Parts: sequence; C-alpha cells; structure tokens
Amino acid sequence: MTDLTMWLEATGALAGAGGLGYAKVRAPRVYWSLVGMPVTWGRFILSYRSTMDVCGLTVHPSGLRAFMTRNVARREVQPVPPKIRRVRGTSTGLRVTLRLPAGLEPADVIASSERLRHAWGVHSVTVVETKPGFVELRMTGYDVLRRVRMPRKARPHDMAVPVAVREDGTAFERDYRKAPMALTLGANHSGKSMYQRNLIKGLAQLPVALVGVDCKRGVEQSAFAPRLSALVTTPDDAASLLGILVAEMEDRFDLLSRHGVSDLWELPDKVRPVPVVVLVDEVAELFLISSRKDEERRERIVTALIRLAQLARAIGIYLEICGQRFGSDLGKGATMLRAQLTGRVVHRVNDKQTAEMGLADVAPDAVPAASLIQMNRPGTAVAADASGGWSKIRTPNTSRDEVAATCREFAHLVPKLPVLDPFRPYVPAPAPAAGPSMVKPRPVTD
Repeated sequence: MTDLTMWLEATGALAGAGGLGYAKVRAPRVYWSLVGMPVTWGRFILSYRSTMDVCGLTVHPSGLRAFMTRNVARREVQPVPPKIRRVRGTSTGLRVTLRLPAGLEPADVIASSERLRHAWGVHSVTVVETKPGFVELRMTGYDVLRRVRMPRKARPHDMAVPVAVREDGTAFERDYRKAPMALTLGANHSGKSMYQRNLIKGLAQLPVALVGVDCKRGVEQSAFAPRLSALVTTPDDAASLLGILVAEMEDRFDLLSRHGVSDLWELPDKVRPVPVVVLVDEVAELFLISSRKDEERRERIVTALIRLAQLARAIGIYLEICGQRFGSDLGKGATMLRAQLTGRVVHRVNDKQTAEMGLADVAPDAVPAASLIQMNRPGTAVAADASGGWSKIRTPNTSRDEVAATCREFAHLVPKLPVLDPFRPYVPAPAPAAGPSMVKPRPVTD
C-alpha cells in the first residue's frame, strides 16, 4: 500500500510539472497567473530596495530626514528609493506605480529598465510617466507578441482605432486626433498590409469617409469597396481625386471662417462635415514616372499631398500613407511630405537606411529596434511619434475576407459626400437567395 501511495504521489507530481510546462508554452496567461505572477511579485517585494540601490535609482535623504533618522529613530541613514504607491497584477504582468523622490526623473528609470528586467526576471519593463513625479513600471511576464491577442476592452471610439498590441500587453491605438497624418513603412511580407487591414476594419465601424488610393489596380482595397466612399486604382485618377480633396479642404476652411472657429471639432454637430481618412497603399506608385509626360501629373499629386499634410488636420482630412521606402530617392517633395507625417510605424525593413527614413527624425533610439525585427514574426513593428516616444507592437492576424465582411456589415455608415461620387467604387448587388418562387417545378412523370 505504501508503494502504491508513493507511486501515485510521484505520478501526480510529474503530471503537475508537465501540466505547468505545457501551460508555460501553450497557455502563457494561465502559467503567469498561477506561477509567474506570485513568484515575480515576491521577488520584487523582497529585492526592491537593494535593486534600486545597485541600479542607481536612490537619492540621499534630505537634511531633516537624515537628522531624524540618525538622532530620533537611532538608525543608519540609507539612500531613499522611489516609494511604491501601488502594485497591481494583470493577465500579462505587473503594474507598479512609483513616487519619485526629489532628484530623480523618469528618464533615470527609463535608462535602467533593462537592468530592472534582468533583476526581477521578467520579459520586459516599460516605464510610463503618469503624472509629474509619478511613473508606472509595466512589467511583462512573458512574450506577449508571440501570440497576439487584443485586449477585450479595445474598441474603436471617437477617432481612435486599436490596431495592434504593445509589448507591455496594452492596445496600440491609431488616434487621428493626436497624430492626424501617419507613415507606415515595411518590406514585402513584413505585415504592412495586415496593419492596414486592421486599421480599415476599425475605421469601418466609425462614422468617417474612407478614401482608398491603391495603384496596384486595386488588388488590396477593392474587397473593401462597400465601405469606401472613393477608390482610385491609377495615378491619373489619384491626381484627380487629390485635387478634389484639396478643393474640399478649401471649402471646409471657409466653413470654419464663417463660424469663427479654427478646428472641425469646434463646429456644432449639425454643420460639422464628416471626417475623411485617405488610405494610400503604395506611395511610390504616385511618385515614380516612366516618361516626361508624367511629370506634370506627378507634380500635381505631390503638391496636393503636401498641402493636405500641412493644412488638412484642422478640417478633418487625415492621411494614412504606406510604402516600402519613402525618402529623397523618390524625387522632389518626398522628404518635405515625410516631415509632415507625425505618426510613424516601421515594420521589418531590408536595410537600416529605410528604418532611418521612418524613425531617425522622430525617435532615433528606435532605429536599432526596427532594424532587428525577425522575418518569422510578420506584423511586428516599431511605432513612434513626434514626441520621441516609441514602442514595439504587433498586429493580430486578420484575413482579407474578415475585413471585407466587416465592410459589408457597416456599409450603411458610408456618408453622403457628393464631391466623391465620381470615384465611388462599384459594388455588385448580392445574388438573391434561392426561394420557393425561384425553384422550377419538376415535370410530373408516370
């Protein structure tokens, strides 16, 4: 009986260890909640003061505090680390709110994030300033970007669309109110099209006008025609459409002037025009020319894009430009246009120069991270903006059919914009379902 009991206990222990090992690989959220988070939480509490000390994140106490500690409390005066205000566990990691003592700034904690990651044995540590004097350590217990799952609460709202997951487990939102113009770069099979699909899927659910510019004969955006207010598939049509958008921009500026406001969102709801998002699939096709006769068309396209990028934010026309490269090698006006695109998303690129085109002028520290994105992780990118901050993101795998189904579902949200009617894509009517009246009667035979 004793041998049987020992055998059962050993078998149970092995099964439990095997189950935890399986969960660590196949169900990292479960493993983190059961094992990883308690262990990491305990390690953090026990080693917090010593870790902060060796990382140089402590300061000498004030004279009064040192005097009280030495003469009243009769204790040795020790350096003061940031004070822990809150520790909260999540399904992906830990969130720790710290109150910085006088003499420390968020940049000091950011510089030590890699040392903190190794000290506490977590996958990554991201430092976010929540308000003056307070920072939040977002510790991720495992590689969140290996299997991308959007947070449940991530939903399109206002002019913000969640399109990817950051490496700290939070949703990355494409917010057109904060970054009205954006540039997305990436090599073939890097996930650039996947990013645009997630963006269109979210925008389709909002009351906005979507304008597609797909000079690859519409192979990418034609499936989304039910939700598009306009779609052009050749450079000539693109030049005409952009000219009409510039004229629409000028009319909207007149509307703002008549109401004495400087922004579209300050207008009353009854007279406010619908926002317009222009989705350019491959910008190089608009810049390249094959003969001299195409130069005039190129000049019109470049001039219109630059004017929209410089002025259209205030009247609710936003640019979303995608390409493999976007530098001075495209010709005159490319660098000037790129400077107006504040939001940057760079996927895997073929050379460091392309990463520098997208990130060097807004977040130089992000260039090495973009240059090291692996080929076996499509959809991984580095997102940055003009503030200098950046983060690593990855878009979930979304099929073209899934996005097309969403566009058909929300086709009723296509706004009425008469100026775009000449470019409205043709949407074939769905075939009627076979009903009783459509079934031919079978002949009666003996």
